[in-house]
Amino acid sequence: MNDSYYGWATRNFSLLAGEYAQKLSERCAPQGDACDYATGRAVLGDLFGAFGDDHTNVRDPEGAERLREISQNLAVQRTGLRTVRAEGGLLVVSVTPGSPAERAGLRRFDLLGTVGGQAAGRQGGQNAPVGPNDFVRLERAGAPIELTVQRAGAPEQTLTLTPARLQARDVPTLSWAGADGKVAVIDFPTFLPDDSARQFLARVREAQAAGARALVVDLRYNGGGSLNQCVAAASIYGPVIYKTQFRVGGYTYTGLDGEEGRYLDTLFAAPDQRVWTGPSAVLVGPNTASCAEVFSVYAQRAGARVVGETTRGVGNSGVVFQNLPDGGVLAVTVLRAYGRDDQPLPERVTPDLAAPSDLNALTMRGEDTVLNAALEVLAPAAPVPAAQK
Repeated sequence: MNDSYYGWATRNFSLLAGEYAQKLSERCAPQGDACDYATGRAVLGDLFGAFGDDHTNVRDPEGAERLREISQNLAVQRTGLRTVRAEGGLLVVSVTPGSPAERAGLRRFDLLGTVGGQAAGRQGGQNAPVGPNDFVRLERAGAPIELTVQRAGAPEQTLTLTPARLQARDVPTLSWAGADGKVAVIDFPTFLPDDSARQFLARVREAQAAGARALVVDLRYNGGGSLNQCVAAASIYGPVIYKTQFRVGGYTYTGLDGEEGRYLDTLFAAPDQRVWTGPSAVLVGPNTASCAEVFSVYAQRAGARVVGETTRGVGNSGVVFQNLPDGGVLAVTVLRAYGRDDQPLPERVTPDLAAPSDLNALTMRGEDTVLNAALEVLAPAAPVPAAQK
């Protein structure tokens, strides 16, 4: 850690390590030599919290395995749901097309109150027994999973989903919004797979072919991924220069696969090297992190309006993963991020238009307040009466 860390935290890690080694000894004392990895992981998490860099963290074996599965695009047992913790349950943030979940009629922003007979998400401000990783663990078992589902305008229903073998990753999906139905909304869930930028570009091209007048990129639940992929994806707005600084040396990412002079598409839609030239908005929130923050910064600098809530706050650095003996992984910040002007990228992205997410509106009224705010920004200007011209 001392040899590889190169982030923005200023605490003395060696001193903290000594302090938390003592805390680990105290926590392990009742168990003696049988002290388990879960105890050590909890203390390590507390240590990193005190260190002050959210990008440096530790993940349990379940989270590490899902990270590997998504990165390598493996086929695994899934229902097709991706969820995050929310008050009252697990909030569904994406549904894979063609999956058991979609066939059962589940939709984005449904709320799963119970999973397998246990409370899910957060209940009364406390984490319930079933979180996103626990849900993945149930999916992997392959057995039918009983869910209670809350949806706006409908009574609570109970469904049973049987996992099927699907890709572990979630791909960008295209839907349509706006009063005229001409606003393309691309839900971009992750930059982890090595073709995520190409998948995104395909959706942008699909939207263009269908006559989209405006583009919304939804990154509210995108936690990051490959630097190559987020830099390449952001280059739909124009050439991107992303510079890194390691403890020794650095590197510059410029478009697809970090190769100098190459951008996301060789057939640009405009002479100034922009794939997308129309109005655009990017949706962000507290779950927008790392590479998703990088994408948002470059989109914002290119003129896209950022709408939502302030992001996680790790957009000015990058990590590598180190395997732990119990199957978990340690994410260590090893680089600082800079723009074309050699100035550090901002730690977090502040929206141009603040639009707090309203869970009650989502789950009780079916109203996406953040998307609606973006649609207002992207609404066509009213024609000026002839007398006022």
